[in-house]
Amino acid sequence: MIRSALLLALLSAIPFSHAAPDLSTVAERSQFQKTGRYDEVIALCSAFQKAYPKQVRCIEFGRTPEGRPMQALVVTRTGALTAQAAAARALPVVLVQGGIHAGEIDGKDAGFLALREVLENRAAPGALDKQVLLFVPVFNVDGHERFKQWNRPNQRGPVEMGWRTTGQNFNLNRDYAKADSIEMQAMLALVNAWDPLVYVDLHVTNGAKFEHDISIQVEPVHSADVEFRKTGLALRSGVLADIARQGSLPQPFYMSFAEEDNPASGFADGVSDPRFSTGYFPLRNRIAVLVETHAWKDYPTRVRITRNSVVSVLEQVAQHGKVWQTAARDADARAARLGGTELPLTYKATDKVRMIDFRGYAYARTQSDVSGALMTRYDETKPQIWTVPLRDEIVPDLMANAPKAGYIVPAAHAAMVARKLGQHGIAYRTLGAAQAKADVETFRAEKVTFAPGSLESHQRVTLQGAWKAEPRALEKGALFVPVAQAKARLVIALFEPAAPDSLLQWGMFNTAFERKEYMEDYVAEEVAREMMAADPALAAAFKAKVDSDPAFAKNPDARLEFFAKRHTSYDERLNLYPVLRTAVAP
Repeated sequence: MIRSALLLALLSAIPFSHAAPDLSTVAERSQFQKTGRYDEVIALCSAFQKAYPKQVRCIEFGRTPEGRPMQALVVTRTGALTAQAAAARALPVVLVQGGIHAGEIDGKDAGFLALREVLENRAAPGALDKQVLLFVPVFNVDGHERFKQWNRPNQRGPVEMGWRTTGQNFNLNRDYAKADSIEMQAMLALVNAWDPLVYVDLHVTNGAKFEHDISIQVEPVHSADVEFRKTGLALRSGVLADIARQGSLPQPFYMSFAEEDNPASGFADGVSDPRFSTGYFPLRNRIAVLVETHAWKDYPTRVRITRNSVVSVLEQVAQHGKVWQTAARDADARAARLGGTELPLTYKATDKVRMIDFRGYAYARTQSDVSGALMTRYDETKPQIWTVPLRDEIVPDLMANAPKAGYIVPAAHAAMVARKLGQHGIAYRTLGAAQAKADVETFRAEKVTFAPGSLESHQRVTLQGAWKAEPRALEKGALFVPVAQAKARLVIALFEPAAPDSLLQWGMFNTAFERKEYMEDYVAEEVAREMMAADPALAAAFKAKVDSDPAFAKNPDARLEFFAKRHTSYDERLNLYPVLRTAVAP
């Protein structure tokens, strides 16, 4: 008895820190009515590593503008807890990211729940033997800590949540291509290091009231490498089937009406631009999965179906990951041969319509005495089948011809562009010597249109014009960005003037389209007379223009500009896009 008492006393003296860590979340302990603050993520990241030291590593991959750590959990039973080890063993990597819009926080709580169950082999048994999971519980950390009730008034739970945008008011799901934010730059560095085969982006959708609880959108299915689309479709089909068996009512398209607030207008599928995750990763020949739970489902329901989706992706990759890796590498090889070919920059749904049955609720559309607009009101006590149009035939829209060799960035812009290329892991080289005359193509804008306002801190710009052969001098320090690389589609998306998320369209070359040198009018008047006296043909052309164009004839500025453009003092670089294309590597 004395020995037993002594043993009990010794055991009770062991520090509590040796007890098994609590891996449950605030969400679970509150029956999914609440979600925790970011300090919970920090604590759980450490606790999972402590509980599973051979299977989990907690890492910091960046710091936010407000100084908070951006944390991720590396999870596998293969022992490959570093990017180098995963690459050496050719293991498929799945990156699951929650809280890019931190008010839509289902992914954080669902991810921790799925992670614990997978580690316990209660979900996706054996899946961690065949892959590496990177779990980022909260991408938008500063936005997460802008925490209060009603941050998302069109969402049922949790009681309090974070904010859509970052501390600097960036929307991270508009930042993949331009990579302005510190958070996105950290995420892309993580992606470059680990090269995930599948990137899972967890959201909560806005929208109307209906019974469907989740959409699963995957690319490539409609876009990018045609052969690799088979892989995206296989993953999408597998996840849709898995979660449907678990009671969900999933759809493979974004469930936003073709006409806002009008259920009868139905839906149109599409392909996102590269500013979005599902538009960006196919350009790297990798798979992006967009999970959108329905905001009007309660938080316990949304977390459950998000958890089911994450587990399904892990199961699918465990079963097919090696084959899909091969398909991705084959797409890399094909991308490196895109030089000189035509390819899409954007996609669109055709006018082809098919009618679908969609599970909604009875509704009425009446004039509002508040807004004065026609408003839709739903009766959630009366489920109703809507027969509505769906446009889901997706075809290429805007096309471009890729240069045979690549793009050349003049030395004046090389530092800025090199930073962007480095953020995306795109290969380039710096020219070590000048070249007096190179056979290249230039793009001179015939019309420049600046957006009237700011978008994501930029004034966007669009050009009308075309590439034309024009010999140019190349300076030492210019960059050559070859198309012959695996990320060729991304290279083209960043440099083609018409591409919707090109560096040009995001306003990063706006000074090229701003006139900085002028003649005073009295000087231009004298110059015009001198030029006409010296060149009778020019005088005749001016007279013909005045006689045939009344608007020109009445516009003093246009008349003087006629001569200014033909004078040697005119800035020949004005409206010249400061990126060149070449058919031959310099």
